Amino acid sequence: MNQEPQNKILTIPNMLSALRLCMIPFLVWLYYVKQDYLWTGGLLILSGLTDVVDGFIARRFHMISNLGKVLDPIADKLTQGVMLFCLITRFPFMMAPLVLLILKEIFAGITGFLVIRNTGQVFGANWHGKAATVLLFAMMILHVVWNDIPTVLSNILIAVCLAMMFVSLVLYGIRNIWALKNTNKILPGKEKNHAE
Repeated sequence: MNQEPQNKILTIPNMLSALRLCMIPFLVWLYYVKQDYLWTGGLLILSGLTDVVDGFIARRFHMISNLGKVLDPIADKLTQGVMLFCLITRFPFMMAPLVLLILKEIFAGITGFLVIRNTGQVFGANWHGKAATVLLFAMMILHVVWNDIPTVLSNILIAVCLAMMFVSLVLYGIRNIWALKNTNKILPGKEKNHAE
């Protein structure tokens, strides 16, 4: 008997998520050792594109899996965290989104684990999480390739990302807390898509 799609491990989306994890050391190497910001930006764009592609494939070809719902955001958040850490050397204000990202993921990880334990459900990403990811990637790519970006513009872009990340944190918190309080109900607006 074939495995249910949600329980499969070796799927194209999961392999793409694993590929993004493998890109992380090369991002650090290109940025710190080679100091080749154009190649770093190019690899970061490639990482973002594989994220979009694996989500599309998962939905279009019914390859959504529980592993993917976990592996995909892990690959995303590690990439974001490492890149923000690298950018702090040139843009100290990057510390703010890095700290918020860490706090957001700790909170989401704890509440998400409790939801899985109490309800058996693994929720994917919502629109606000995807919006925060897109804004953060765009902001990081711009800062990687634009060495002399004006400080005012840099701060504005970072502030916009901070605002979207905070909104996402609040909305995910509401979703997970609602799920914990209503373990026998179907969560309204639950995402069935591959997480991002």
